Amino acid sequence: MADCLTSMATVLRSHVLSSAGLPARLTPFPTSAHRFSISCNLQSTRAFAVPRRSVMALILSSCIFSQIEGNNAFAQQSVDFREFIDTFDGYSFNYPKNWIQVRGANADIFFRDPFVLDENISVEVSSPSSSKYKSVEDLGPPEEAGKAVLRQYLTEFMSTRLGVRRESSILSTSSRIADDGKMYYQIEVNIKSYASNNELAVMPQDRVVRLEWDRRYLSVLGVENNQLYELRLQVPENVFLQEENDLRRVMDSFRVNKLSA
Repeated sequence: MADCLTSMATVLRSHVLSSAGLPARLTPFPTSAHRFSISCNLQSTRAFAVPRRSVMALILSSCIFSQIEGNNAFAQQSVDFREFIDTFDGYSFNYPKNWIQVRGANADIFFRDPFVLDENISVEVSSPSSSKYKSVEDLGPPEEAGKAVLRQYLTEFMSTRLGVRRESSILSTSSRIADDGKMYYQIEVNIKSYASNNELAVMPQDRVVRLEWDRRYLSVLGVENNQLYELRLQVPENVFLQEENDLRRVMDSFRVNKLSA
């Protein structure tokens, strides 16, 4: 709207000077990089002169309608999903189309957001030779499975740095029967990492502890082919609040599939 008002002032100044027979030194219009633009072609002859109040009304209405259209277009944007199917290991899920696959990660498959580097999705599959799962209920009730998942996360994030402290909590545990007739567990945990900015300082007041990161971890557990499958979503806590619906769509899409003999 500020760009529109600036352009309005420029047009009015040109119109007044032209009507008075004075040379009009026009300030250039906003470039195409601006969100809104106005294209005006005022005639310099008195026969085609437009009253100043009419010019203001036309420009202001153009600005308002342009802004409404821009806001509506932005609000209607939605995340597109793509399906990933692993026929060799026997699982599938949907993920945001713009996420990129990272090879070499310590997981069966790994995708991450190209802009939010702490936001990613992965799948872990237990070894077929060492696991004999018949159902996800072999893990116990969802509450017990949640404790095991949290312990595994804390083990993986264990740090040898001095002054590092982790705070963790289980936010929710639940079970559901999907449309494939199988039971899945869903676990949500939060982990915060704190560290001192000067862990070697002698005086306690010099060892200021600050928050390093605050993340939510979403896990979906399923069993098939005598194996335990775990879909993992990692996301910063503040980002989760903005993308919760999309992340839950990913969780709900996870399926484990029977492998052909």
